[in-house]
Amino acid sequence: MVERLVSAKAPLFELDCVNADGSFGKASLEENIKAGKWTIFFFYPMDFTFVCPTEITAFSDRNDEFTELNADIVGCSCDTIYTHQAWMKTSRREGGIGKINFRLAADHTHEVAEKYGVLIPEEGVALRGLFIINPEGELRYSVVNDNNIGRDVDETLRVLQALQSGGLCPANWHPGDETLHV
Repeated sequence: MVERLVSAKAPLFELDCVNADGSFGKASLEENIKAGKWTIFFFYPMDFTFVCPTEITAFSDRNDEFTELNADIVGCSCDTIYTHQAWMKTSRREGGIGKINFRLAADHTHEVAEKYGVLIPEEGVALRGLFIINPEGELRYSVVNDNNIGRDVDETLRVLQALQSGGLCPANWHPGDETLHV
């Protein structure tokens, strides 16, 4: 039986990562919670592929908008920090991602991907899973899709803003729209 993640405490993680400046560090959900931040945690299949760099660079290009909403983006795959760093040192023109504005975490043991229900064990890679976790550590949004389809940064921002509105948001709600009054 599949365990429910949404509206429950998010599985904690502390993973080695490559920081935006290219140095090695840690990505910790517990630290984000202590800092009172929202966490946008997303899995992608692997470095040096085709769809993944389009998503990562799209999120990176819009990172300031997430920061303004008190949200910290953490990307994650089952690759190592060394592969992440090499990919970040490779320009976008040459198949890399170049400089990005958030951390890439390495789940090379597959433990976190398994806890979040996105691991494809026979391939040793993750599905495209995106999770929005509130500052209290509660997983408020989850979407998992096929690895052939990239995600929409606008939709992620819209959902984050809807969650932060504190109201009941009808279909097609956008910031500035009325929430439902019951």
